[in-house]
Amino acid sequence: MGSDTVAFVPTLTVLPGRAAEAYPAAEFFAGIGLVRLGLESAGFRVVWSNDIEPDKHRMYRGQFADPAGHHEFSLGDVGLVTGDELPPGLSLAWGSFPCTDLSLAGWRRGLVGRQSATFWHFTRVMEELGAAKPRVVALENVIGLATSHGGEDLAAAIAELNRLGYSVDVLALDARRFVPQSRPRLFLIGALDPPADEPVPSSELRPDWLQSVFGDPSLRTHRAALPSPPPPLTAGLSELVERFGPTHEHWWSPERTALFTGSLSAIQSARLESLKRGKSYSYRTAYRRTRQGVAVWEIRPDDVSGCLRTARGGSSKQAVVQAGRGQVRVRWMTPREYARLMGAPDYELTGLRRNQALFGFGDAVCVPVVSWLASNYLLPLVRGELSSAPEVALAASGG
Repeated sequence: MGSDTVAFVPTLTVLPGRAAEAYPAAEFFAGIGLVRLGLESAGFRVVWSNDIEPDKHRMYRGQFADPAGHHEFSLGDVGLVTGDELPPGLSLAWGSFPCTDLSLAGWRRGLVGRQSATFWHFTRVMEELGAAKPRVVALENVIGLATSHGGEDLAAAIAELNRLGYSVDVLALDARRFVPQSRPRLFLIGALDPPADEPVPSSELRPDWLQSVFGDPSLRTHRAALPSPPPPLTAGLSELVERFGPTHEHWWSPERTALFTGSLSAIQSARLESLKRGKSYSYRTAYRRTRQGVAVWEIRPDDVSGCLRTARGGSSKQAVVQAGRGQVRVRWMTPREYARLMGAPDYELTGLRRNQALFGFGDAVCVPVVSWLASNYLLPLVRGELSSAPEVALAASGG
């Protein structure tokens, strides 16, 4: 890895003085543990995790040493997990259930799809916990959940959480507000003791295309008053790319680079030529697409990465383009760059296969997004620091 790299360091909100009173949390579909990094930076303590992928488990184990045995990782199908396996006293349960059947790039089978149907196992386990279920649950998925099956899947997810006693808030938050990566995601926050609704609905966190669920009288929802997240970044990729010399093996050969540039459209070629004439190097990411049956490359126009994805298909992998001083060089994005773009610049990568690392990060949740939600919403909700909904306050007063 290049030693002269200037790393982009995401801003995490860490609450002081909370280590001794960390709130226990469980993470379902834990992947490589980026949710854990975000939750624990805010004051939670993840005590139990589950995932089915052995490769992700190996990455998780390499990142989180636990010689004292304070954490349990359940490796296997969530369908085999039962409520009595979870430790008592959980404050929060987080579930980033698979997006395969809900992604805009997927089959859109919705919550009845084989993988996204794991959502129902998450709620089954919550039900099996009975009175010991956590006061707060958080679910994360692609924004395609909001429109899957005409919005019926999102409504079904909310209705299921309602059945368990949770009122549900729905937020849309893009990792681009924290790191230079476009990665919009949907978050469902369930609360047994919901907070009061914000006086004026926030369009930043709950855009118009989310409003229908809040107006559905059959669903129990709330909209907590939250601070505005940071504005979306317009640059920053160039600060975190690894620097390699012109003869480094990572750069593609002249022949492969020529195939890359030759596949560009006229607009794309003009964009690259403009960057090439620069007096200093610029960096962009590029995706391979199929247009009218032909494989072509498309370069992003800005200094921000496209959404990182799992590295199981050629079109899912991003290339890094270096252009300037009359030169153009192209290479695949590195695992360390994936880690930085996910807000985990110091993640342990020693001994990992390249595709193992790319798959782990491409299928994860951006750390500072989790940290922002945990610090500004989840932890205050668990601690009872948000204003109660009117009906909750009335019940508490004996009215």
